[in-house]
Amino acid sequence: MEHTTSTASGTRPSARAWLNDSERYGTLSVALHWFMLLLLAAVYACMELNGIFPKGSAGRDGMKTWHFMLGLSVLVLVAVRLVLALAGTTPRIVPALAPWQSRLATAMKVALYVFMVATPVLGWLVLSARGSAIPFFGLHLPALIGADKALASSIKEVHETLATVGYFLIGGHAAAGLFHHYVVRDNTLDRMLARRRRAGA
Repeated sequence: MEHTTSTASGTRPSARAWLNDSERYGTLSVALHWFMLLLLAAVYACMELNGIFPKGSAGRDGMKTWHFMLGLSVLVLVAVRLVLALAGTTPRIVPALAPWQSRLATAMKVALYVFMVATPVLGWLVLSARGSAIPFFGLHLPALIGADKALASSIKEVHETLATVGYFLIGGHAAAGLFHHYVVRDNTLDRMLARRRRAGA
């Protein structure tokens, strides 16, 4: 249900539309969800495309820097999303999922959150163990651990493995949403789409 308030020029969403209700995610949750999708795409693009630049070049170093800064931005935004999820309402799925589907959906959501937290933290640990600078949009973040080249290599392997797993998690999440929308025809995907204004509301 969309909440609107009247104005001289028509109607506009009320403040309540920014928050989740029992039927749909609020505007804030929706915006964060889709912005994080774009952010993750940019993180992967920086990772996959840095090879087009020669090793040691400014272009390659720049792609690595943006990869880290955007990845850390995911960590910041996922913290905001966790606060919203814990403090707010989760819209119900109609018709209700079977118990096994509900458990699977919960497991997928937990896996995605673990991925979005652990992967950037591991990247931070890699730079820390390398003794490298840790940039974040003009800031220089502190190292989480002391310099240790061997440890940096081991952590990097785990980081890259998680990044690969991320492709499957994100792809599976998207496929599940489309399956529910077009095959099951429930409101799983509709809950995360932008609210539409109703004429004359």
